[in-house]
Amino acid sequence: MPSAYDDELWELAGADPGPPPAHLTAFVRSLGPVGDALDLGCGDGRLSAELRCDRLTLADVSDVALERAAARLGGGAVATVGLDPDAPLPLADNAFDLVLCAETVEHVRDLQLLLSECRRVLRPGGLLAVTTPAHSRLTGLAVLLGGFERRFPPLSPHLRFLTRRSLAALLGDLGFEVERLERRSGTLLALARR
Repeated sequence: MPSAYDDELWELAGADPGPPPAHLTAFVRSLGPVGDALDLGCGDGRLSAELRCDRLTLADVSDVALERAAARLGGGAVATVGLDPDAPLPLADNAFDLVLCAETVEHVRDLQLLLSECRRVLRPGGLLAVTTPAHSRLTGLAVLLGGFERRFPPLSPHLRFLTRRSLAALLGDLGFEVERLERRSGTLLALARR
């Protein structure tokens, strides 16, 4: 069942929010080429378009986002999958060489389920690529100086706040081998193998 909340957010975002940040584009471009890729939480497909793969599956909880992504990528050229926010992925085991979760994990209520499902749908040796806003001691200092509400507005759709250490531990605890985890332009960029 798609998420009405996420559909509303995508309606508010407008049809053309401009190009994605350059550091995210460069990260996604560095991931291929692969045979089968899944863009999990694909949004409007701006980063999906940068993937180098033979077959691409787009998945999101928002029908509005999926429609925009499919239109951006030529509609019939990719498979689209609507997701229920609190359910396992409706995808086969060992189906993908690459799963991209760009700017997605911070919005997920059950992150253990999501990452376990990523591991399940990845082929052995497959690559999980994650980007998420980076938080650190400086975030704590900003909260101390400016107040929690200023840094994290109460209506923000972000539910998770990850540091380099917490993301590495989470991926490791769920059976991934972290190959690279760096902070660039306020974003954590992680590559982990199944």
